[in-house]
Order: sequence, then C-alpha cells, then structure tokens
Amino acid sequence: MTTEAVSKVGYAHSKVAMKKKSGYRSRCRRRNHDRYALDNKTVPMVLQRLFLSCKDVFRGPGTIPAPSHVQMLCSILDEMKPEDVGLSSKLQLLSAKDAMKGTPIVTSTTIYKCQNFSLCLFFLPPTAVIPLHNHPGMTVFSKLLLGTMHIKSYDWVDPVDANDSAAPTKPRLAKLVADSDFTAPCNTSVLYPTTGGNIHEFTAITTCAVLDVLGPPYSKDDGRDCSYYKELPLPAVPNGEQEAKEDDGGESCRWLEEIGVPENSHMDEIEYLGPQIIEY
Repeated sequence: MTTEAVSKVGYAHSKVAMKKKSGYRSRCRRRNHDRYALDNKTVPMVLQRLFLSCKDVFRGPGTIPAPSHVQMLCSILDEMKPEDVGLSSKLQLLSAKDAMKGTPIVTSTTIYKCQNFSLCLFFLPPTAVIPLHNHPGMTVFSKLLLGTMHIKSYDWVDPVDANDSAAPTKPRLAKLVADSDFTAPCNTSVLYPTTGGNIHEFTAITTCAVLDVLGPPYSKDDGRDCSYYKELPLPAVPNGEQEAKEDDGGESCRWLEEIGVPENSHMDEIEYLGPQIIEY
C-alpha cells in the first residue's frame, strides 16, 4: 500500500489502535502499518473555538441547537482547513491503484468525545463507502476538508413513526434530500433528527477527509445505535402499502429497508495524535 509523505505528519510511526467504534457498528480489520498522518502541534485557534462553542451549544440528548447556534458552528467549521486538524492539504493518503486492489477501508479517529458531543475525523480512500445509515436523535455537522465526495441523503416522509420499533425491517418511504458531488472547500452541511438528510451515504471519488461534529454522539445504551439501510426502487411497494403520493415528490422518493451491518462497512479506528484540544 502506497503512502505519500507520511513522514511529514504525526501518525507516521504511531501504533494503530483497532477497536469497535462505539455506536457506529463498523467491522474493523487489523492493519500492520499506518496509513494516515497528523501533525501534533499547538492547537489551532479555530479548533479550540470549535471545541468551546460545542461545549456551549450542545446540551445533551433530546435537545437541538438553536438556529443562531447552528449558524455559529457552521461559520467556525467553514473556516477550518486540513492543517487545523494536522492534515496536509497535499497529502495523498492512498493511491487510486491501491484502492483497486480490494475493498477500500475507511479509517476514523476521535478528536474529542463527551456525553453531549464528539469531534471525529473520517478518512476515505478513492471509491470507499460509508453505507447508508442514520443518526437517531442527533444533530450532525459535516465539514469536507479534503477531496471530492458523493453524498446521498434521505429523510423519512413520515418522521412521526421514525422511532417505531415494532417492525424495524419493514420498508419505509423516504424522500431524497441530496444526491450530489461535493469538493473541498465547501460549506458545512447539517442534518437534524428528522430533517436535513438524517440518513446518508458517503462515497469517496478521490481521497477524502471529513470532520464530523455529532451532538449527542452515538450511544447504544442510550438508544442511539446506528442502523443501516438499503434502497428499494419506488415500484417495489411492500405488502399493504400504497404508492407514493404525488405531493411526496414521487420520483425523489425511495423505499428504505433496514438491514444488518453491510459487508462494505469495514472501518479502522486509530488514535488521534493531531493538535490537542485544551480543556478548561
């Protein structure tokens, strides 16, 4: 596997910690060498501002940030550059040739995590996919720091029974929110518990790095486990259901069926050795 210029950054000789990511039911595979790198240096002002603002904004489960707070966090995230989390903007984490040798593996690292919010980085080599999944009761800010990524997202047409667990595998109608390519630098995207594309899928077109702010974080114990879905064509209406209504967007709707952890959801987790946040 080819890694370019990793000696310039802090993960070049660090030990990779392989463990199951809490809440995000990923399948981790042990790696014998490091693929990603971060500079361990003085915390950038913008990263520290993000941390302090998140402490003020996120009040725990069951709360959603006020519009003014959403705007504030977006303005901070929009300022952020790869170097603010220790990444080189020219770093090529994986070559396209390497990505073609097998299923490309997504790598994650946690900058900070508490009960109310978490700051996480996700690294995707070309063609890597984070499968269609949800964010129950969560508000999530996503900032694409590097690369070009295709994002597809949905919201339930009827969010009222989004928490109905009587038949979790029963297909449900969802409306398409986004289905586009995004290239860094671009504006921060925000999803909410029932709007903004709470169910989404990431597909890397080039090598990508994404900074996610999740409030609150995934927690299986608190009922915020991650669920995965597969798309069904609109005509594939489940028994007892009716076709989508015209005012539901017709062509922009799909049936989503909950599934188990997909085979392509392998994820490695590594220790964060980039700029360290200062906790007061």
